Amino acid sequence: MATYLITGVSRGIGYGLLSNLSSNPDNTVIGLARNQVATKEKVARELGARSNVHILQADMSDYNSILRAAQETEKITGGRLDYIIANAGVASPAEGFANIGELAKDPKVFNEAFAYTMSTNVIGNVYLFTSLMPLVLKGKAKKIIAISSASADIELQRKYDLELSPTYSASKAALNAIVAKFSAQYAKDGVLAMSICPGMVATQALECETDEQRQKFEGFLQNLKRYAPHFTGPKTIESAAKDLLAVIEKSSVENGDGGSL
Repeated sequence: MATYLITGVSRGIGYGLLSNLSSNPDNTVIGLARNQVATKEKVARELGARSNVHILQADMSDYNSILRAAQETEKITGGRLDYIIANAGVASPAEGFANIGELAKDPKVFNEAFAYTMSTNVIGNVYLFTSLMPLVLKGKAKKIIAISSASADIELQRKYDLELSPTYSASKAALNAIVAKFSAQYAKDGVLAMSICPGMVATQALECETDEQRQKFEGFLQNLKRYAPHFTGPKTIESAAKDLLAVIEKSSVENGDGGSL
């Protein structure tokens, strides 16, 4: 029996992970979502009455809600937690498909976009990991996983001119650094803290609303194909969830995976 906490389970990869893991009745799966009611209804409608699924309310930009979710998790699990999968993440609506030059023309817009992504993607995860660490230290698996992005890979941006989503990229790079700090502190206690990029997944984040956005996204894809000529398009949510879980299971402190992307 394993215990999992996954953030951002209302849709996308988070929901895919929750669906996959809760299909095993021996697992206890706790999902965090901003809209608890709607997410509970979706789970009941699509997955049925899975008694091993617990949906808690939490906003990753709200410290108190994260703390409350950690306290509820402790009650549900009896004081231990095997896995944290920090999937929740945001990109600023103002950023859209803009590059750094376009976004920074308006300091107010840029500052708000940067604060928005950093608050949820970085600071929220610091509080999440810290509040749940006492439970992780008592768990068996002791794995803290952050869902990151190729947009956080500096060499990839530099070599293949991936200019879109600047504040999102910066926030994910900062998240990777934070994960490495948790690894540096807790690896000696057997805790694996690492980041994983799931690859491009068919989620709402890829939906273009205008011709200009579609043109920019197509340029982004063409640059990606310089890196991976075999790339044919986004993978399904179900496939991404399986791939992520396979990497999570085979990774360990002993293998030198701590703090890695």
